Amino acid sequence: MREVPAELITETVARLAIEATHFLPEDVEDAIRAARHTERSPLAVQVIDEILENAQVARERMLPLCQDTGTAVVILEIGQDVHITGGYVIDAVNEGIRRGYREGYLRKSIAARPFSARVNTGDNTPGVIHTEIVPGDRVKVMFMPKGGGCENMSRYQNFLPGMGKQAIIDFVCETVDISGGNPCPPLVIGVGVGGTAEKAMSMAKHALFRKIGERNPDPEVAELEQELLQAVNELGVGPQAVGGTTTALDVFVDTFPTHITALPVAVNIQCHSARTKLAVI
Repeated sequence: MREVPAELITETVARLAIEATHFLPEDVEDAIRAARHTERSPLAVQVIDEILENAQVARERMLPLCQDTGTAVVILEIGQDVHITGGYVIDAVNEGIRRGYREGYLRKSIAARPFSARVNTGDNTPGVIHTEIVPGDRVKVMFMPKGGGCENMSRYQNFLPGMGKQAIIDFVCETVDISGGNPCPPLVIGVGVGGTAEKAMSMAKHALFRKIGERNPDPEVAELEQELLQAVNELGVGPQAVGGTTTALDVFVDTFPTHITALPVAVNIQCHSARTKLAVI
C-alpha cells in the first residue's frame, strides 16, 4: 500500500489551477493554428489570429486566458493500492482550489445558494469533484476550469433506441447551432452515449480531457467522431460565430452499454480556450 499525503494533492491542485487558467494546452493551440490555414472566411481568420495572440499574451505576461476562470472541475483517478494520509481527499482538493485561485489572482465565480441569495463563496469552492477507483498505486489529478458560457450550453436527451446514430448527429448539431456564439467557438465537444442520464453527462465531460485528434479506440465510435466533426463544421457557425468553416476543433465520443429501452445522449461543450491540465502523483 502506497501512502500519498493529502497535502501533496492540495499542492498539485493549486498548481494545476494556475497552469490551466494561464497556459493553453499545446494540442489545442496547434489545432487552432492549423485551422487558420484551412479556414475560408477572412473574418474568421482574423478572429483566429486574435485567439492566438491572446494565448501568447496570457503565456508571456502570466494573465488568465479568459476572465471567466470557471467552475473548478477535478477528476481524481485513485489507485486501489493508494492510502491517502493526513486528511480527507475532498477537503484536500478544495483547499487546493482555494489556494490556486487566491495565489493566481483568479476570479471567483461560485454562488453558494444557486436559486436564492446567490452569494459568492469567495474562494471558488466547492469544486465539482469526481472520483474513480482504478488499478495501481498512483493518483491522477485532472483539472478543468469550466467557463460558464460553454457549460451553460450542456444538453441531455434520451432518444428511442431505434433512432440510432442519426439521432446523435442531429442532436449534437442542433446543440451547437442553437448555442451560437455563447460557448465561444471554435469548440471542443464531448459526447456521452449510453449508460444512464448521469453516466452520459459524466462521460461527455470526461471526454473533454482527451487531446485533439485522439480517437476513441473503438473503430465504430471513432468513425462517429469524424462524422460529427464534419457535420458540425458544415453548420457554418465559425469562430466566435462570425461564420466560417471552423466551428469545432474536435469531437470526442465516449460510450457505455445501456438499457434496451434507452438511447441516452449528453453533450458538453468546451470553448476555444479548452483549458485542461493533469498530473500523476
